[in-house]
Amino acid sequence: MIERLVAIMARLRDPVEGCEWDRVQTWSTIAPYTIEEAYEVADAIERNDPGDLKDELGDLLLQVVFHSRIAEEAGAFTLADVVTSIADKMERRHPHIFGDVEQSPGWEAIKAQERSVKSDSSALAGVALGLPALSRADKLQKRAGRVGFDWPDASGPLAKVHEEIEEVLDAPSEKLAEEVGDLLFAVTNWARHLGVDAESALRAGNLKFEARFRAIEDLGGDAFAGMTLDQKEELWQVVKRRGG
Repeated sequence: MIERLVAIMARLRDPVEGCEWDRVQTWSTIAPYTIEEAYEVADAIERNDPGDLKDELGDLLLQVVFHSRIAEEAGAFTLADVVTSIADKMERRHPHIFGDVEQSPGWEAIKAQERSVKSDSSALAGVALGLPALSRADKLQKRAGRVGFDWPDASGPLAKVHEEIEEVLDAPSEKLAEEVGDLLFAVTNWARHLGVDAESALRAGNLKFEARFRAIEDLGGDAFAGMTLDQKEELWQVVKRRGG
């Protein structure tokens, strides 16, 4: 099965008879598509659509094969190397399942050992720059927390949110974006201490806004665009009271 997909990609990348688009791509040019496909997998899961999930997982797998083919052509690594690497990692991280120990030494201890043999041994190493900003903030905070740099409860992050709001209000124009970033980071930290995933919460908030806005557009009809803000707010409250 996977061999068929690997052969298809090799044919598409053939420098003479391959597809004009596929054969000129690089890791950098297809990276945005890889990220997009991962989001589409998440979207299919969110919609609880197994059929669509199957298709989207296939699209994501194609991205893995694509990157691996480019690497093989450059003499860097192959798809087999990718599979071997992740298999080795899974066995290494579960010594109580695949090894000869009765209990796992703990996830953080295993991760620390892996980081110790890399050039960057920071507790924050490996948190991908390409992650959505809220997800990356959450991961950075969790990593710092694992080595003791964290508030003991949600009151600390809440106080920090209030502090950052004041700093946004007082910021000069050239510092405004920086202070807003600090505020968003603080809100993410507060959400984490409340047991809420900020990325998922904002995604749900986006969907709620979209549904309500579409509803007030329907209520306003052809006259919607010309309505005043107060008139649109009245429609918004109508939709909100309906539970939309």
